[in-house]
Amino acid sequence: MHQAMLRARATGRCRSLCVLVGRRQALFMRGPKSTPTGTLVEPITNAMLMRIVRGPEPRCGTRILLTVAPHSLMRCAPLLLIALLCACSSPEPARVRQAEGGKYYGGVFNMNESGDLGSLFPLGLTRSAEHRVAAQVYEGLVRFDPQDLTIQPSLAGSWSIDETQTVYTFQLRPEVRFHDDTCFANGVGRTLTASDVVESFTALCTHDPMNQMFWLFQDKVLGANSHYAATLAGEPPPGVKGLEAIDPLTVRITLVSPYPNFLQTLAHHGCWIHPKELVQHYGDAAMWHPVGTGPFQLKQFTRGEVLVLERFHHYWGQDEHGNPYPFLDAIRCTFEKDKLREFDEFTRGNLSAITGLPLERTGVLGDATNFQVQTTSALDIQFYGFNARKPPFNDVRVRRAFSMAIDRKSLVDTVLSGLGFPAQHGIVPPGFADYPYDSIPTLVYDPTRAKQLLLEAGYPNGTGLPAVYLQVSSEGFGYIKVAGAVQEMLARNLGVRVATTVLPTDQHFERVEFSKAQLWREGWIVDHPDPENFLALLYGASVPADTSAPSYLNSTRYSNQAYDRLFAQALRTSNRSERMAFLARAERLAMEDMPVTPLYHERLVRLLQPWVRDLPLNGMDHTDLRGVWFDPAQRGER
Repeated sequence: MHQAMLRARATGRCRSLCVLVGRRQALFMRGPKSTPTGTLVEPITNAMLMRIVRGPEPRCGTRILLTVAPHSLMRCAPLLLIALLCACSSPEPARVRQAEGGKYYGGVFNMNESGDLGSLFPLGLTRSAEHRVAAQVYEGLVRFDPQDLTIQPSLAGSWSIDETQTVYTFQLRPEVRFHDDTCFANGVGRTLTASDVVESFTALCTHDPMNQMFWLFQDKVLGANSHYAATLAGEPPPGVKGLEAIDPLTVRITLVSPYPNFLQTLAHHGCWIHPKELVQHYGDAAMWHPVGTGPFQLKQFTRGEVLVLERFHHYWGQDEHGNPYPFLDAIRCTFEKDKLREFDEFTRGNLSAITGLPLERTGVLGDATNFQVQTTSALDIQFYGFNARKPPFNDVRVRRAFSMAIDRKSLVDTVLSGLGFPAQHGIVPPGFADYPYDSIPTLVYDPTRAKQLLLEAGYPNGTGLPAVYLQVSSEGFGYIKVAGAVQEMLARNLGVRVATTVLPTDQHFERVEFSKAQLWREGWIVDHPDPENFLALLYGASVPADTSAPSYLNSTRYSNQAYDRLFAQALRTSNRSERMAFLARAERLAMEDMPVTPLYHERLVRLLQPWVRDLPLNGMDHTDLRGVWFDPAQRGER
C-alpha cells in the first residue's frame, strides 16, 4: 500500500503533526523535536484529523510548512484542505466550543508526574501519582465529591442498606459503557453489568501478585477471607459468598457485621471496576493498559516518557447544566523527575497545572500574579518506620530516644519552608473534629531525655550502637533534605552517626515491604477520610503469616494483640463516638510502643494556569479532571 507523508510544522505554539495517509494512521510529536517520540496508536479518520490539526493552539496567520510526496498529492488533497482550513480560516480556534453555563469544550490538559508509575491497574495502585492518572480512566460504584469528600453516586445511581446494616444493594446505571479496546470483540467496549462488579470484587479477594488491596474487604465482606485463603493455598476458590449479581443491573453485597465506613471503602481505587476481558487479554500487561468506564480512555503510553488520554465520547456523566463530561479533548502527562524543570515548564505555559513545588521555588507563593495558587492541609502523615525485629530498634527505648531527638518544628519551618505542620500526637492528622487527640501523648522534642533513654538501653552517647542506615526514596517533597536535617539532629543530640541511603521509589518500597530496611521514610495520604484509615497501617491482621512475603499495608510488621482487639472493635461499632474512642485507645498503645515516629503533615500546593477552571484541591489529593474546562478569555481566544 502506498503511503504519503504530510508534515505540518508551525511557528508560535502549534504542535507538529505527522500523518501517514495511505495507512490512515496518526502520530503526535511534541515541540521542536524532529523525530517522533510516540507510537502509532489508532486508525485516523478525516474528522479525527480535524481535531488533531486544530489543537492545541494554532492561530490565524500561523505559518504552516507542508511537504507531500508528488505522486500522492491528489490522494492527500482533501486532507490538506482540512489542515489549512482548521489552522487559518478563522480568528477563533475551532476547538473552542461553547457549553451551557458559560463553560467551554476543548483543549489539552498538560500535566507532569515526577514520581514513577508502578501500576495503572486498580488493585495495584499504591502511589499518589498512579492515582492521579488512573482516576481519569476508572470508576467505582460510588465516589468522593472532589469539593467536600462526601460520598456521591457513580456507576451505581442509587443504593439501599437493610435494617441490619449488613446488606447493601446497588442499582447500576443502564447507560454505562467500557472504553473501546482490543480486549473486546471487534474492539468495541460493551455495557457494564452487575457481573463485572462481582468479578472485580472477587479479584480483590484473590491472592495474586497484581492485588495489593485485599485488606479493603478483609474481615468485612462475607466469604472474603475464605476465598483469599483458598487462593493463597492454591486450592479451588469457593467464590465470595457476600457478592451477588441479582440481575444485570443489581449488585448485592453482604457484610460479616455492620461496618459504618463501607461506602467510603467502595469509593477507594481498589474498588474501581474493570472488565474481565482486560486481564484475560493482556495478562500482567493489564498493569499498563487501563480500560475502564471513566471520562478519558488510553490513547498512548510510553513508560517514563509520555501518556495520553483522550476524551471518551460515550461517557455517561454530565454536569448540572446537562453538559456531557468531559470538557477537555485530552490529557497529556509527561514524566520529568526534576521538580525545578517541571516548575520552569509551568512558568512557560507548557503545563496546565503542577502539584507540589521544589523547595527552591516556594517563594513564588507570596507573589503569584501570573497563575492561580491552591493550598490546603493534607490528610496525611509523613513518618519514619523502625525495623523493630532487629537491633538496635528491637529496644523500645532506642525507638523513643530517636523520636525525642527530632525537632519536628524545625523540620517544617526551616527545611520545608513552612509547607507543613509538625505531628503533635500520633499518626492521625488534625481535621477529624470528633477524634480525641488530647488522649494521645504529645510528641515532644527532648534531647536530654532522649540521651538518657539511649544510656538506659546501653548506648551512652551512641557508643556501641550498631550502624544505623536511614533509607529514603529519591522522589518527593523535601525527603532527602529532611533526611539530612534528621541525620544532623541525631548526631548532635544523641552522638549517633546515621548513614542515608537514597533509592528509586520502586527499590525503596520493595526493601521496606520485605523488611530489608532498618529505618526508613514513609508517607500515607488518606484513602477515606476517617482515623481508621491511618491506624490500619499498624493493624497486625494485615501482616502476612509468611515472614518472607511482602507486607504492604503494615510495613513495620507491628503486632500488638491489645491494639488489634481495639481496632477490630472500632470496625464493628456503629456509634461514631465509641468508634473514635476505640481508635484513640489503640493509637495510644501504638505510640507507647513507637513502631514509627511521626514527623509532619504536608501542606498541599497546586499551581494552575489562569485559564484552568473547576479543578478543586482537597485534603485527599484526589484529582478529578472530568469537569475541568479552559476559559478562552484568559488565553486570548475569544
